[in-house]
Amino acid sequence: KMSFVRVAARKLLGHQRAAVRSLVPRRSVSTIQETVSELVPEWRADIKDLRTKHGDKVLCEVTVDQAIGGMRGIKSMITETSLLDPEEGIRFRGYSIPECQELLPKAEGGEEPLPEALFWLLLTGKVPTVEECKGLTADLQERSHKLSPKAKEMINSFPKDMHPMTQLCSAVLAMQTESAFSKAYMEGSIAKGDYWTLVLEDSLDLIACLPEAAAMIYRNVFKNGDIIKPDYSLDWGANYAHMLGYDDPDFVELMRLYLTIHTDHEGGNASAHATHLVGSTLSDPYLSFCGGMTALAGPLHGLANQEVLRWLTKFKADLGDKPVTNESITEACWATLNSGNVIPGFGHAVLRKTDPRYMCQREFALKKMPDDEMFKLVSTLYEVVPGVLTQTGKVKNPWPNVDAHSGVLLQYYGFTEAEYYTVLFGVSRAMGVLSSLVIDRVLGLPLERPKSMTTEWIRKQF
Repeated sequence: KMSFVRVAARKLLGHQRAAVRSLVPRRSVSTIQETVSELVPEWRADIKDLRTKHGDKVLCEVTVDQAIGGMRGIKSMITETSLLDPEEGIRFRGYSIPECQELLPKAEGGEEPLPEALFWLLLTGKVPTVEECKGLTADLQERSHKLSPKAKEMINSFPKDMHPMTQLCSAVLAMQTESAFSKAYMEGSIAKGDYWTLVLEDSLDLIACLPEAAAMIYRNVFKNGDIIKPDYSLDWGANYAHMLGYDDPDFVELMRLYLTIHTDHEGGNASAHATHLVGSTLSDPYLSFCGGMTALAGPLHGLANQEVLRWLTKFKADLGDKPVTNESITEACWATLNSGNVIPGFGHAVLRKTDPRYMCQREFALKKMPDDEMFKLVSTLYEVVPGVLTQTGKVKNPWPNVDAHSGVLLQYYGFTEAEYYTVLFGVSRAMGVLSSLVIDRVLGLPLERPKSMTTEWIRKQF
């Protein structure tokens, strides 16, 4: 009977996957630049039509609490690359993470999507063909040679005690001298309607060079400056893993997954918003991305995965010889909360369910490392913490987010330098925020300038 159920389930899954694949139209091979160029007239006509028909409509009301409380829930930005639903999670151009895992091209013999395939989807709204993805990979490989000797010299001169995220931001600024957009704008040699073309060129160059720059930072800080040269036969994610010093095929697959799911989380998060804000001044992609990375470096944003792993390590040590059971973990969680501390990795500003990015990492762990002690701890926390937090009556979303899992996966493969984890996040996030930056320039979005108020002004209104 169970065998029949499994066969039926596999057939149903096969039909579902075939149905999803049928939604993707076949087309001739083109470059990402050609694909965007073909879409520009349509995108511009759509935004013009939207403003003409609905420009005076009200999207939402704003309360005093929202103005004071981080502008949570205020609908005031346009970001085309992804949309975060509180109950469903993130969708990249309308596709869920499982759909992206199914539809996007993969490396030969691999199971996880290629990050450059998601970049194509984020920027164009179209699922790339295998050949289009190969073409983009080759383009990024060629562009990676643009990491200049001066930039490398600067990276190699950074103090070893400088935080890796500070080094990454500085490295991006060192690359900025190569900005084609900045040079053309200063020369007055490019029309406003064509800004997007050089913003795209800069973005592709930056995305191509980031893995080598980021890997150099890692090897300098943690591996005594033993730099590993790029392997241009590898895809973007695999080459990054190689330059970091990890060639285990399972780790390479983890890197592809990690770099894919961290790319984008709609436009209101701090790193995406900061990149958009700086870009709205017509700062080039290097300066704009650096703005986003300084936001990502904060403890309340990208630094959270580092903090979660440190907490997990201490939590496990505090358990001592106690077995990891629901009862022992429940007791330890209450002890943590009663001592005035928080349980990191749970809750999200928008989501009201388990983060789909957490779930795909959990599925990876169940396949690759089911008996790992730290994974068993994370898995038990997944079962216990939501109930504990719910009982406090203070938490709207007690479910785990992406940061609750990523560090445990990385440490399993020997990547234990938690101080560097936010750099991985930053390299991935480049694909999302720079896609949005290109679209901002296509649509001609203006300088962002919201209205601020004093508390005295607010009081006088009521």
